[in-house]
Amino acid sequence: MTTSPHSRSGHFRGLGRLAAEATLGVTELVEAAHATIAAAPGPLDPPPAGKTRGISRVVYGSVRGVTRLVGGGLDAALAGLAPALGALPPSPRREALVAALNGVLGDHLEATGNPLAIRMRLRRHGEDLSFGRPGSPEGLPGSSRRVVLLVHGLCMNDAGWSREGHDHGAALERDLGFEAVHVVYNSGRHVSSNGRSLAELLETFVGDAAAPPGEIAIVTHSMGGLVVRSALVAGARAGHAWPALVRAVVFLGTPHHGAPAERLGHLAQAALGVSPYARPFARLGRLRSAGITDLRYGNVLDDDWAGDDRFARHGDTRVPVPLPGGIAFFAVAGTTATEPVAPGARIAGDGLVSVASALGHHRDPERTLALAPGRTWIAPGTDHLALLASRAVYERVRQWLDDAGAGGVAAQASPGDRA
Repeated sequence: MTTSPHSRSGHFRGLGRLAAEATLGVTELVEAAHATIAAAPGPLDPPPAGKTRGISRVVYGSVRGVTRLVGGGLDAALAGLAPALGALPPSPRREALVAALNGVLGDHLEATGNPLAIRMRLRRHGEDLSFGRPGSPEGLPGSSRRVVLLVHGLCMNDAGWSREGHDHGAALERDLGFEAVHVVYNSGRHVSSNGRSLAELLETFVGDAAAPPGEIAIVTHSMGGLVVRSALVAGARAGHAWPALVRAVVFLGTPHHGAPAERLGHLAQAALGVSPYARPFARLGRLRSAGITDLRYGNVLDDDWAGDDRFARHGDTRVPVPLPGGIAFFAVAGTTATEPVAPGARIAGDGLVSVASALGHHRDPERTLALAPGRTWIAPGTDHLALLASRAVYERVRQWLDDAGAGGVAAQASPGDRA
């Protein structure tokens, strides 16, 4: 039975399932640590099987059995009470927490059918757009049908674009006449899975909406840029119509070649696995979602991860994905540095993404994204989240999209864009 995460039943069922799963996970971890201590292996010896013996094994088994029984009973009871419990009132705080939870555990939530798993959808002014069904209302009220699509990053949602009294989407509506549409998605899924879903969603949107867009500009933040690149590949392979409507794409702090934080987390997990006494706790590192591990190198395609243990140690094996032609691409990198740096000096990143990664630079020419110098900018004194609030960043985005809209893609595209 599927229950909406916006209903009280769905909300509490989702939390109940996570509580039961967390109890089972902790029980497994404690038993593995208990078994290791009891076996007393040497510091670098292979670990024991992870199961205790005798009465201890009975106790741990009983804990697991009771947890499954209680969890299953609670889930069934809440499902049956769904009509009586009704819907939850709107709550930006709760939606933000669910978005963060999806970023960390979203692949698990989806695989287990947890009601808290976010379904990809398009939103405008905080409301889901309805299209693709008979009698669907017109989602876009304007006449120009110039849509700016905003695609958020890891652990975020559409409300995250509004920061410190500024919203890039709302400002583009005001200044350039765009109609801002937000993509909301489960950022814990693989980037390529979300890319494929976004491609299918946009194809339905432009084909079945009562008021489809005539042209699309896309502004992305962080992981959202990888999802859009993946969607463009998926859309082209499927012969979709929507990519031909895309005039410009702006990347804000997108980790095109990965984020150092995920690589450090991967190394920490590997280090815990060296000692048999610490190895049970390395399981905690495997809680990272598929979306997070995709950020190690910036995966865009299924081929970048399919068939591999995403927690195993290996190098960058991604298939190079150049930017498609016919679209004007732009990129902004943030740096926490506020003072000018000498030519050739290393520039600090935005705290999560390096400048080189955000601008698509790579030591391998095949992996480098061919962005013309006039289409990249480094925002000084701007951290990763401040890219969403910075007026200077907005002015750069506004000018780029204004120029791309006025001159058309043919006039704006450079040879690098068609690499």
